[in-house]
Amino acid sequence: MNHARLLAALVVLGTLAITARANSRDDKTSFSERTITDGAASFRYRVFVPPNWTRKKKWPVILFLHGAGERGDDNIAQTRVGIGPALERQKDTLQAVVVLPQCPRDRWWSEPEMQARALKAFDRAVKEFNGDASRAYLTGLSMGGYGSWAIAASNPKRFAALAVVCGGIRVPARVGRVPNPLDVGDDPYRSAAEKVGKLPIWILHGGADPLVPVTESRKMVEAFKALGWTARYTEYEGVGHNSWDRAYAEPEMFSWMLAQRLKKTRR
Repeated sequence: MNHARLLAALVVLGTLAITARANSRDDKTSFSERTITDGAASFRYRVFVPPNWTRKKKWPVILFLHGAGERGDDNIAQTRVGIGPALERQKDTLQAVVVLPQCPRDRWWSEPEMQARALKAFDRAVKEFNGDASRAYLTGLSMGGYGSWAIAASNPKRFAALAVVCGGIRVPARVGRVPNPLDVGDDPYRSAAEKVGKLPIWILHGGADPLVPVTESRKMVEAFKALGWTARYTEYEGVGHNSWDRAYAEPEMFSWMLAQRLKKTRR
């Protein structure tokens, strides 16, 4: 093969390699697509993987639960609201794998079956991307905030930190009947706090939220305080339901989260 043909072949191979790398980032985003098959059922989810990811070291892994508006089966909507845009802004600097499952229409993250689905995607990502079990984190917004409380309460020693954005325990009556295992008893907030335990927590909420009352977050803060524990709290004065844009843009959000490590005993 002469030099001209060799050069042409190398150019073609280089182009194919670049195309392959681009295609590995599905839809030209930072979120790769994955599928889990469970018996006759299957579901898709997305995973953010840092560009410099390598199997030579352990990686922190974040599980993100989206809100009700992102439910469906397109496996894209959950990347466009909340943590997704923040990841796009920091994709070259954030050193963590992030798992973004999608809840089907008419289902809720607070349902045990949906919690199990989210955790299955999380576990698969931890295994696939060499995740560090001592640096596992949970966060969610709105419906995902409710789901985050539920998952944390059911798995109090699984995550090193929890960030809940405009979530709560008691679902407003106007929303209708929503399965929520934490909304029981005379004081569900204290009960939920006891189940979650002494976990590093950051609660964020808009002070003028018309959908999920800010009192939901305030009551959780007070419940932890009554137990002698401290939950970090940020309330955005005058902000409505969309407190997630500001929450995930907090300069310390990811540095605070990734600084936490799972301890054997929290209580």
